[in-house]
Amino acid sequence: MLLAPDRQRLARGALWERVLAVGAALRRAGVRRGDTVALVTGGETDAAVAFLGIVSHTACAPLNPAYREAELQFFLRDLDARALVVDGGLASPASAVARALGIPILEMEHEAGNFRLEGDDGEPGDLAQAEDVALLLHTSGTTSRPKLVPLTHRNLLHSAKNIAATLELSSPDRCLNPMPLFHIHGLVAGLLAPLVSGGSVACTPGMDPASFLDWLEELEPTWYTAVPTMHHAILDCLERGGVERARAAGLRFARSSSSSLPPPLMKSLEEALEAPVIEAYGMTEASHQISTNPLSPDSRKPGSVGLAGATEIAVVDGRGRFLPAGGSGEVVIRGPAVTAGYRSPVEANEEAFLDGWFRTGDRGRIDEDGYLHLEGRIKELINRGGEKIAPREIDEVLLDHPQVAQAVTFAIPHPTLGEDVAAAVVLRAGSDVTELELARFSAPRLAPHKLPRRFVILDEIPKGPTGKLKRIGLAEILGLTGSGRDGAAAFGSGTRSPQTEVERAVAALWCEVLRVAKVGAEDDFFALGGDSIRAATLLHRVEETWGREIPLEDFADGLTVARIARVLEGAEEPSA
Repeated sequence: MLLAPDRQRLARGALWERVLAVGAALRRAGVRRGDTVALVTGGETDAAVAFLGIVSHTACAPLNPAYREAELQFFLRDLDARALVVDGGLASPASAVARALGIPILEMEHEAGNFRLEGDDGEPGDLAQAEDVALLLHTSGTTSRPKLVPLTHRNLLHSAKNIAATLELSSPDRCLNPMPLFHIHGLVAGLLAPLVSGGSVACTPGMDPASFLDWLEELEPTWYTAVPTMHHAILDCLERGGVERARAAGLRFARSSSSSLPPPLMKSLEEALEAPVIEAYGMTEASHQISTNPLSPDSRKPGSVGLAGATEIAVVDGRGRFLPAGGSGEVVIRGPAVTAGYRSPVEANEEAFLDGWFRTGDRGRIDEDGYLHLEGRIKELINRGGEKIAPREIDEVLLDHPQVAQAVTFAIPHPTLGEDVAAAVVLRAGSDVTELELARFSAPRLAPHKLPRRFVILDEIPKGPTGKLKRIGLAEILGLTGSGRDGAAAFGSGTRSPQTEVERAVAALWCEVLRVAKVGAEDDFFALGGDSIRAATLLHRVEETWGREIPLEDFADGLTVARIARVLEGAEEPSA
């Protein structure tokens, strides 16, 4: 059954009739098995029915309705779309773009709480077969051209059945699915897995935290699946007086996937819902789920993404050699749910596969119990003067702070190190924590080279179209890509000239070590091109001159001329 807030419920028999009607409309428009049909629609049951109708007869390529004209031109051309199915009520340029490209358009006409397509009262075309391509999705393409991933019916069925088995889904279960139906998570875990298990799906018009409690009461789900940013919004809603209503709904569990779930968020959400939160790991190329934590509380490992299911998992080093338990390297996968290769650009397949294993691009390790622990995207690793830093490790330290709601660590340019560490943070409501306090909190918990040199406190961290917090490209979005003081200055640095005798003497040492003509009293050492080796040299010179040893770790709030001078003058104690 498909259902949605304030909408007609569609039982399995009626759903199959609608699937065949969509197939008839496609046939009337000249679409044949093996063609590609693009789909641009909103959420709720219409999107689900349209997707199921298309995919049952030919390849479906759901597109984000928020795409702009240039994006739609690229995707429709890359897909070689034979037709476009579009919701006429959407404010999208999709129809205009398709018309300019000569692509036939089938517009969804709404009537009596449902929709129809022109010509859907005829004979449906041939049904798709197991080895036919069912779904075409583009990867996000943050640093290069998006890759087009073809997934067959066999791929999707293996993944959906695997999810249903690991979550012990059955006919009484109902999934509340707030995920967009142009994303692999929403399509496979939120739609197909419940249906193949004989259960039902409640489709929502996206995630609206203010409506979440109403949905629980109206739609009566037994579980829901979402990304961490959605879970965070839900928790905020519950903590503002919705805990008892949520607990009364009696959810069997909640599921999280598509990006890392901070352990503190998992713990708080489990306490609020009085239900387990199951973290899984997936990606488009694997038809979504790769691994998942078990339902049993004794078998879950917070911070891990669980055990392999139908997809095999291994870890390899930089030379492609398989690593034993505990070894950290690139995660590789293979199995019946994994794509056979990108459709475009085809040259990407040479790097994507290693002796039949698909290279995920994720860094991780498998522990002695077989649980996978992710350490971040390989491309997300921060290369700080040759030191490779996994941003997720720093995220988790910051999320341990009781006043931090969200944290994303990312790279910023550095004039000599290449990259340095920065962190974007969203604070809990009513918090007045400062960048300096965050630095002091982090310093005892991180090696000096991992300590962020810049904290940016935001009301909201930028997200991608599927709700993932952005990491790659965040420096550019926040305007932190300049060099020197403009790009990497930390903790409110300024340009005040050294004033006291000690400040002037310390500044002179700085100029010698950094080989610069002039420094300000509040300039940050690392922002001016310093690194850990030069910092050690500087502090050794300080010890030689003043006879006092000052460890670098004492300067969690930034290594500045003024800070060193105040410590030497006895005006303040080191911050560590």
